[in-house]
Amino acid sequence: MAMKVYGDGMSACVARVLLCLHEKETEFELVPVDLFACHHKLPSFLSMNPFGQVPVLQDDDLTLFESRAITAYIADKHKDKGTDLTRHADAKEAAIVKLWSEVESHHFNPAISAVIHQLIVVPLQGETPNAAIVEENLEKLGKVLDVYEERLGKTKYLAGDSYTLADLHHVPYTYYFMKTSHASLINDRPNVKAWWEDLCSRPAFLKVSPGLTVAPVTN
Repeated sequence: MAMKVYGDGMSACVARVLLCLHEKETEFELVPVDLFACHHKLPSFLSMNPFGQVPVLQDDDLTLFESRAITAYIADKHKDKGTDLTRHADAKEAAIVKLWSEVESHHFNPAISAVIHQLIVVPLQGETPNAAIVEENLEKLGKVLDVYEERLGKTKYLAGDSYTLADLHHVPYTYYFMKTSHASLINDRPNVKAWWEDLCSRPAFLKVSPGLTVAPVTN
């Protein structure tokens, strides 16, 4: 039985999981969840994820939520299929993948997701973005990208010379970010720009990107 992913393809966190599934060449079923109708807050959904957020993965009798936990499970279960996203055969390489995955989770994502929230989610709610929050997090993001610029001057990808979960986890939010007027934070850093152009040209992402349809506001 194919895995089921509950969510909406426009969600960056759902797209993160779909991207992983495509990289691992694994069959799955996307079960639509209408976020605008708040179906993720219905009792039937809360029984799968009590926090009322997408995505949720069901694989037979296993139910998982939190996108990075899901991608780690998929990459481990299907470690011998598709792209090696964890470098599982070498303990040191695998540790570096985990390290840069933690960097994404704790340093990159809080800043970029705050910007995207203000420029996409807040307008969808009929409210005006908070410019101060945007500027504060752009500054934080710039500092993270300075670290990336140095790192990517030494290795093709964050965890070495192979594409891994450490890179994959960045992709959906960065895709949305590049649609904003702040894309220069990526484009003005040559190594980061080359890395991003590589990530967004991968066949797996070309299958996912049509679902990332929400347009940010221009400020």
